[in-house]
Amino acid sequence: MEKLDRINLILNHRNFKNYLSKTLKYEKGRKFCSHTLEHFLDVARISYIIVLEEKLDIKKDIIYASALLHDIGRWQQYESGIPHSTASANLSIDILKDCSFNSLEIELIIEAIKNHGKVNSISHLSSILYRSDKLSRNCFNCSAYAECNWSYHKKNSSIKY
Repeated sequence: MEKLDRINLILNHRNFKNYLSKTLKYEKGRKFCSHTLEHFLDVARISYIIVLEEKLDIKKDIIYASALLHDIGRWQQYESGIPHSTASANLSIDILKDCSFNSLEIELIIEAIKNHGKVNSISHLSSILYRSDKLSRNCFNCSAYAECNWSYHKKNSSIKY
């Protein structure tokens, strides 16, 4: 199986679709940033650009898997207050196994997902996810900018390129 096929397996995985659907129900009508498939793909593409620009040795399918799954547990945060990074990491394990990722790859991806909300992450991949997650947001063009509870330093007031 070609490695990039694993990404399409994630996208078509019944649990991935179910978890995404649950989050979208909670966020229906939300005026702040949403956790949609578009957001996941934006994070994946920005992450990949960072890896290329910084000449890092992280495989494309690992980057995409991490980005697609980094917020998949957001609905559990809405339902029971579990931090979404913890929920996303826990929910991702079975999806990754079903999509033919090996144990070392799963460990790397799960670690990145668990730590993607931390500024000073312990791994390159979680640090890249953190940066990409923030860069994916178009705060500079958001009608809810003034009401958003993100600190000024987290908000994107301009395009970074």
